[in-house]
Amino acid sequence: MTKLKQLKILLWLKKAPYVPIIILGSFLFVVIFADFIAPYSPTDMNLPNRLAPPGSEGHILGTDELGRDLLTRLFYGGRISLIVAGFVLVIAGTIGLTVGIVSGYLGGIVDVIMMRIVDMFLSFPPILLAIIMAISLKPGLKTVILAISLTFWARFARIIRVEVLQIKEQEFIALAKVAGCSPLYIMVRHILPNVLDTHMVIMSLQVGMVILMEATLSFLGAGVPPPTPSWGMMVGDGRNYINTAWWICLIPGGALATIILSFNMLGDWLRDVRDPHLRAGMGE
Repeated sequence: MTKLKQLKILLWLKKAPYVPIIILGSFLFVVIFADFIAPYSPTDMNLPNRLAPPGSEGHILGTDELGRDLLTRLFYGGRISLIVAGFVLVIAGTIGLTVGIVSGYLGGIVDVIMMRIVDMFLSFPPILLAIIMAISLKPGLKTVILAISLTFWARFARIIRVEVLQIKEQEFIALAKVAGCSPLYIMVRHILPNVLDTHMVIMSLQVGMVILMEATLSFLGAGVPPPTPSWGMMVGDGRNYINTAWWICLIPGGALATIILSFNMLGDWLRDVRDPHLRAGMGE
């Protein structure tokens, strides 16, 4: 590794958003190990102790309207957000990556048809399409993942296609064609590795949006059904008690805003680090 490259890495690390990284690291830890560190079960009710304020004995963040421990439900609600975000990004990212590469490389009528389908999905308000899907199918975690995936894949496809249109004009693609390589081989062997950086950046920037979408669906009653905890559902349940038990609504809402902001800041940093134009401007 050259000294110039080492210097670039040090500069990137110096600009790294350490506060969001620490927040997200803590978030991942508590949601993964919630079964071991949560003080109660997320569904256990204790009506005599309902609406206990934060700092109450045995309940650091208080309890909700059914006496359930808010800290425990916060841990498990974060797990739902993480599961949904992970599956959505894999499903939507894979579909969008495939469509973008095929459409951009093959061009012609294939490109026209695929892009019109993409335009159709992009023309619908994402939350409206997700709500229609969520209420049309059986409520559950799988339905939420499917609904959000169908609203996000087109974003990946559109951006990847633009990247592919630039890559396929490069000299190494022309040499591969002259060598007799098939379109499938060129797309998998030569184009795919060159768009993975862009794909990963898109994924990092979409995590917060996926979590917000899941929370919105749960808030509107079209998400994961109770008693499974969800941050959006917790905010929705707490809005009726905002004047008497503000913590039921504001604590999960604050957690949601913090995690989304942290993911967005981390995504912005990764975009700056991996952006090819920025690397070119730095002489790489």
